[in-house]
Amino acid sequence: MVRVLLGLALLLGLAASAAAQSGPAEDSIYGTPAEGRWAPFSAVMPPCDDPGVLGTISDRFSQAESIYWNGQHGIQGYERVREIGFRSNGLALIPRRYCIARALMVEPPQVPADEKRARTVVYSIASDAGMFGQSLNIAWCVVGLDREHAYEPDCLVLKPILERSIGQYKWLTSYGIKARY
Repeated sequence: MVRVLLGLALLLGLAASAAAQSGPAEDSIYGTPAEGRWAPFSAVMPPCDDPGVLGTISDRFSQAESIYWNGQHGIQGYERVREIGFRSNGLALIPRRYCIARALMVEPPQVPADEKRARTVVYSIASDAGMFGQSLNIAWCVVGLDREHAYEPDCLVLKPILERSIGQYKWLTSYGIKARY
């Protein structure tokens, strides 16, 4: 019986010393930025108006239109490119830059001239979230042409969490928080 009690006391002592060496709660994974962890992410990302990022969106959009939808839409340029959030979901999550732009569209010939317009493009650039964590991941959505409804409604899913909630909760506007676009 003495051995059992002694073993239990030793086990509790080891557990207490392990907990004491783990550090304060501020050093947990939620208080550490994503680039400071054991598998770090890089917060260095291209800006929203980077030609490589915008070219990737244009190329992927034309591929999706031609391969999956047999469409003739295309993006010929961008204007009013803005950042709507950088690391807006928190320091502990994958670093992301959220952007919005107006895409100058190439519309099919059967679309009347008065219906041809620029469309809003919402996109996010995520650090080290590509194939095998080696490249950027660019998720994009053209408002009104999200045919598979992946980012519905109106590409809202690609916006930062706070930006998604502004129109839904009245108490956010009481603090002076409003959408910037």
